[in-house]
Amino acid sequence: MEEGSVDSEPSPPQGPQPSASFWFWISTFKKRAWEAYKRKPISYWILLALSSGAMLVAFPASSLLSRLYYQNGGTSKWIISWVAVLGWPLTALILFPTYIFCKSFPTPLDWKLTLSYIVLGFLSAADNLMYAYAYAYLPASTASLLASSSLIFSALFGYLLVKNKINASIINAIVIITAAVTIIALDSNSDRYDTTSNSQYIMGFIWDILGSALHGLIFALSELVFVKLLGRRSFHVVLEQQVMVSAFAFVFTTIGMIVNNDFQGMKSEAESFKGGKTSYYLVLIWSAITFQLGVLGATAVLFLSSTVLAGVLNAVRVPLTSIAAVILMHDPMSGFKILSLVVTFWGFGSYIYGGSSGSKGSSST
Repeated sequence: MEEGSVDSEPSPPQGPQPSASFWFWISTFKKRAWEAYKRKPISYWILLALSSGAMLVAFPASSLLSRLYYQNGGTSKWIISWVAVLGWPLTALILFPTYIFCKSFPTPLDWKLTLSYIVLGFLSAADNLMYAYAYAYLPASTASLLASSSLIFSALFGYLLVKNKINASIINAIVIITAAVTIIALDSNSDRYDTTSNSQYIMGFIWDILGSALHGLIFALSELVFVKLLGRRSFHVVLEQQVMVSAFAFVFTTIGMIVNNDFQGMKSEAESFKGGKTSYYLVLIWSAITFQLGVLGATAVLFLSSTVLAGVLNAVRVPLTSIAAVILMHDPMSGFKILSLVVTFWGFGSYIYGGSSGSKGSSST
């Protein structure tokens, strides 16, 4: 929106006319939405809708499939970590045509950029392993709620490493989401599976928080790579980073699989898996596909729109995952967990508002 357009807009009706005022704002919103729609070609909106849908469907599906693997007899943490990056060639298949259509060339790799991708790949492999431990011991709904704490660490590491601004709304969001995590911790006995010991539940809780912290660090370091080394953010550069980081994470995770003898263990797991070998391999294959589709969707949303929209979609997928886990996997849902879900959603809203305010402030300077 152009500067000065706010001043030219008529003010809402004054006085005790709540109905008229409400419909005035509805009309204004529709007008702005239509103007925004006309500024972009239809192909842009189709791609944005598909990317948003990928985030809202693929990420919850990936989380549920990870929990389904353990629920039906899977035991390996390395296998789930490996599956999370197994689909990286899908991103590569999308990357290569962009060089042709965008008439661009691959970004040259120097030692600094290569080392950055190696470090990010190693951290991503470790992050996936931590989340694997979380889904092994926690219900999918609980693990999803705890993983929302990554927003806290993204804000903190972004402030420390990239010098992103933190305003009152973001601080408020950090406090609120911390409170939501605390509520889950206080109600730990209500959603623990009978097959999970108290020590395993605590370890799953800890690994989930540590994974969220590492996820926030990875997000900040990725942004730092763009700021310091790449200096530009075109779509093919974003895809390049995703391909390289996922490829190195795949290498590190494969080494872990070999050392832990999990490739040999996959055969015995498949034979004892509830539903048989076909179900076992379908769970792993779809886990790889859905996770990569979610990553691609998030990457496209960040490039096409903004971190604010990505934050909105990330906020929406948390309750989607929790509700789907309750319906499809019969996850326990106590009053405390519902309260934590509401508080988490409130925290996301505060963060989105703070991020939106910050972006407006920076654009006007």
